[in-house]
Amino acid sequence: MRLLLMSDTHLPRRAKALPEELLERLPDADVVIHAGDWVDLATLDLLEERSRRLIGVYGNNDGPELRARLPEVAQAELAGVRLGVVHETGQSKGRERRCAERFPDLDVLVFGHSHIPWDTTAEGRLRLLNPGSPTDRRRQPYCTFMTAAIEAGRLTAVELHRLPPRR
Repeated sequence: MRLLLMSDTHLPRRAKALPEELLERLPDADVVIHAGDWVDLATLDLLEERSRRLIGVYGNNDGPELRARLPEVAQAELAGVRLGVVHETGQSKGRERRCAERFPDLDVLVFGHSHIPWDTTAEGRLRLLNPGSPTDRRRQPYCTFMTAAIEAGRLTAVELHRLPPRR
């Protein structure tokens, strides 16, 4: 099972559209995950239309229309992996402990908010992933997204993709 992970798209404020490199990967993904701060409904509609399966949550910058269509926290079992998605996890200090306590039944938690890529494991069991943002690098050198796979009930092949600067 192939996963495509993104967060904090902030369209159309931070960019006019999702990057082409990201859009080209949609047909290859079995599941697309968006960890909030969509900002516009058009991005949700586009990903719902082009994805085999979309798992998404709303973020702090998402208005009532997005909040009506998306949960604050999403959970799904994907080929034996218990996955959760949430936008905010609080400050980086203590994140692993807080998330392990808040989500004791998950194997993987995808989150956003900071625009800073993150890949750690809490207490030897909960994998925490933040794909960064494909449209707003903030203080990071690149805009980013992630891909991953699930094989034999395990998350594998987690890869952070750096996007070229926009022109």
